[in-house]
Amino acid sequence: MRVADRQYLRRTREIGADLTFDPTDADWKKAFKDQLGKKRVDLAIDNIGGPLFNDLIEVMGNHGRVSVVGRLAGPVPDFNTATLFFRRLRIGGVAVHAYTVADARSAWGEVLSLLNRTGAKPLIDSVHPFENLKDAFAQLARGPMGKVLIRVKP
Repeated sequence: MRVADRQYLRRTREIGADLTFDPTDADWKKAFKDQLGKKRVDLAIDNIGGPLFNDLIEVMGNHGRVSVVGRLAGPVPDFNTATLFFRRLRIGGVAVHAYTVADARSAWGEVLSLLNRTGAKPLIDSVHPFENLKDAFAQLARGPMGKVLIRVKP
């Protein structure tokens, strides 16, 4: 495992994850199942897609739900649709760009309300001045741990 990957796993545990697994490890699903025993995943949020999507589907429990919010790793190859009806899984996409202005304001209001109620804070990787936009995109390419923000002066 690369040093950067170990840092992601460590940081994920620091911010509250009970279990972390390296998806590049061929035995991660076995380790995952060993940790959970007979339990399986009820809800997964996938922003990667690609070949690992099938591994994600394999650890889902009956009636589980997957929210797909990206496809950084590309299309999903050879997806076995039988998994959907045998375990009655639901896969849904999240397309924020399709929100109307009213929908976006409403959703943002709900997010702020939830953050205020729970005291949770968004995870921010880095903040870049607008003049250093290229640096922000370079950070995105490196795979940040949290949001990469641009500071725009009024």
